Amino acid sequence: MLIDGKKALVTGGSRGIGSGIVKTFLRNGASVYYISRKPGDYLEEYKKIAAENGVEVIYKEGNVADEETITATVNEILEESGGIDILVNNAGIAKDGLVMRMSAEDWQDVININLTSAFYISKVVSRSMIKRRTGAIINVTSIVGLVGNAGQSNYAASKAGMIGFTKSLAREIAGRNVRVNAVAPGYIQTEMTDKLSDDQQEGLKAQIPMGRVGEPEDVANVIMFLASDLAGYVTGQVIRISGGMGM
Repeated sequence: MLIDGKKALVTGGSRGIGSGIVKTFLRNGASVYYISRKPGDYLEEYKKIAAENGVEVIYKEGNVADEETITATVNEILEESGGIDILVNNAGIAKDGLVMRMSAEDWQDVININLTSAFYISKVVSRSMIKRRTGAIINVTSIVGLVGNAGQSNYAASKAGMIGFTKSLAREIAGRNVRVNAVAPGYIQTEMTDKLSDDQQEGLKAQIPMGRVGEPEDVANVIMFLASDLAGYVTGQVIRISGGMGM
C-alpha cells in the first residue's frame, strides 16, 4: 500500500491510461478525484473498488482546457479534500494528420488539452502543495514526445512541451519538498490505440523489444511509485514505460 491514506487528483480518469491509474490508486489505499467531460464507463467499478478498500472516488465534470472553469473545479476539490497529495496530469487527445493538411483548430485543440491544461491545474495545485510542503505531481507525456512521429506533429509537440514543463516546474518547487516527474508511455492498449489498423498495430509491436503491448496498469504502477514516499528523492525525471521501444 505505497500510497495508503493519500488523496489524488487525476485528469482524464474516465478511460484508457487514466482508468488504470484510478483503479491502481484505489486498490492501494488512496482516495481519488478524477476530472473528465463525462464520468465514463467505469464509475460503478471505481465505486466498488473504493468500497472494498475503504477509500473514496469522486467524479468531477470539467473541461481541462478552459482556464476559468477548471480553476474553479480544482479549487473546489482542494476545499473538499483538505489538500491533494498527488496530482496526475493525464488528460489527452489525438487529432492526427500531416502538417500540410492539419487545421489550426486541430493543432490548438491538442496543445490546449494535452499541455496547457497541465499548466492551469498545476498552477493551482502546486500552490497548495507548497503551503503544505509536500506533494507529488506526475505528468503523462509520451514516447512520441521524445522521438516524434509522422502525422502527429501536434501530439508530439504537446508531449515534448510536457517534458519541458515538468523539468522547469520541478526546479521551481523542489525546495518546498514538492516533486514533479513525468512518464513517457509507449504503445499501450487503450481506446486511442484501438483505432489503429491491424497493419499499424503489428508495425508498432515489431518495434517493442519485449514483444508485447503495454497495459494501462503498467503505466499506473510506475506512476504510483513516483507518487509514493519511495520516490522521495526523485524529481525532474522522465521515465519511459515502453517495453524498450525507443530506447
